[in-house]
Amino acid sequence: MALGYLSISPPKHRPITLLHSEFLPARSLKPFSINHRNQSPTPNTNTNISISISISCSSPSIKIVRSPSLDRHIVKQNKIRFIQKLKTLLLSKPKHYIPLQILSKCRSYLSLPKPRSLLSMIHRYPSIFHLFSIPTSPSSPSPTCTQLCVRLTPAAAAIAAEESTLKSTIATKLAVKLQKLLMLAPHHRLLLSKLVHIAPDLGLPPNFRSRLCNDYPDRFKTVDTSYGRALELVFWDPELAVPIPPSETRTAGLIVERPLKFKHLRLRKGLNLKRKHREFLFKFQELPAVSPYGTTAGELRPDSMEAEKRACAVVREVLGMTVEKRTLVDHLTHFRKDYGLPNKLRGMLVRHPELFYLSLKGQRDSVFLVEGYDDKGELVEKDELLVAKERLMELVREAKRMRRERRKAALTVNMDDDDDEEEEEEEEEEEDDGFENLFEEEWEDYGVGDDDDDESDDLWGAVKEGKFWTVEAASFAAVNGVSRGESLEHW
Repeated sequence: MALGYLSISPPKHRPITLLHSEFLPARSLKPFSINHRNQSPTPNTNTNISISISISCSSPSIKIVRSPSLDRHIVKQNKIRFIQKLKTLLLSKPKHYIPLQILSKCRSYLSLPKPRSLLSMIHRYPSIFHLFSIPTSPSSPSPTCTQLCVRLTPAAAAIAAEESTLKSTIATKLAVKLQKLLMLAPHHRLLLSKLVHIAPDLGLPPNFRSRLCNDYPDRFKTVDTSYGRALELVFWDPELAVPIPPSETRTAGLIVERPLKFKHLRLRKGLNLKRKHREFLFKFQELPAVSPYGTTAGELRPDSMEAEKRACAVVREVLGMTVEKRTLVDHLTHFRKDYGLPNKLRGMLVRHPELFYLSLKGQRDSVFLVEGYDDKGELVEKDELLVAKERLMELVREAKRMRRERRKAALTVNMDDDDDEEEEEEEEEEEDDGFENLFEEEWEDYGVGDDDDDESDDLWGAVKEGKFWTVEAASFAAVNGVSRGESLEHW
């Protein structure tokens, strides 16, 4: 909708704003003048300023339909994020342990805010971390003679050793990933400070900057730049410059293999797109494929669909190299200028749900490669590096069972203490205080005892036999007959 002329002036020092629209009838309005803030008002001036405003209504933002099957991977990752970061810190030390006094200074790296206790977080995983004490040095200002330290348990250390051995075995595959990342960049150079962020998702070891980057001088080398140390490509391998083949759009379960007579989009279950959005994706799909290796961003118009086709291909290549076919959106934005990605990268990811899924779980958004997962949210092809992560998750579940048993044991001890206190109270109540036999001796003096009970039984038997005409039976029945519910009348 286009709005017409906007005239503003302050009569009687009151600003008035009027809008003229094509949908409203025209009215004759008196012109007003605009007085600047630093100038004195001039009521007799005839200068009028007209401002023309054009408002364009953009299309509404695309709603993100959540996928619980994919979001659960982010939830699982958030559970072991503290474990993985602390494990990396411990393995970076020569003796593989850190005093808690030094570890408390690494809260920002561990993503542990100040109110939360570091010691309680370590106690949550007794199957992974072990606390022990070592003597302090004589020059230490600590008043105590020992300091508390943390290290990995033997089971966790064994998993870390196997993972390190596996990464050394597949070092060539990891070097190929770095080489392909450099081939995607137009200048064939990437800063090491940017590669550090995405290195864990690619499966690179923590010391890749000092070991992996220098072990393959025939593929790449480290150079010094004005922005810091960078990794530069040495050899362009045409065999690696092959993009990931497009995902199959053919629907599964066809009896006869024949070409489809209608356009088809591979979308997640429960994802319904609007007609305009679906038509846009059909046009995008019909465009010719753009190679992310052979085409640079400078060769295409920035706002064209071909440029977006190339940007999607680059993101698809990067996600295809990751271990779990996903990474953080922030990690991709680090390479926005290096790879020629659009400024509104997040909007592009949301605009293509047939290729990517944007998860809002966690502190930062994550992006998934849709074709890397099946309908149940499981990886189609599992990377060999996921074995160590699955074994680490088993230790996390074992730690949860240990915490549960610890709580049950604590509750049992408390209940036993309560029972002992109750038994002691009952024993105190059952103690003889001398008042129970206070009146027994006095009744015995008057001849009241067990013999009287036998005599009363004989008298009551006489009443039941019908001998109530005796003097003793009649007198006894007259006293106790009502209380026992028996009648004195003869049958």
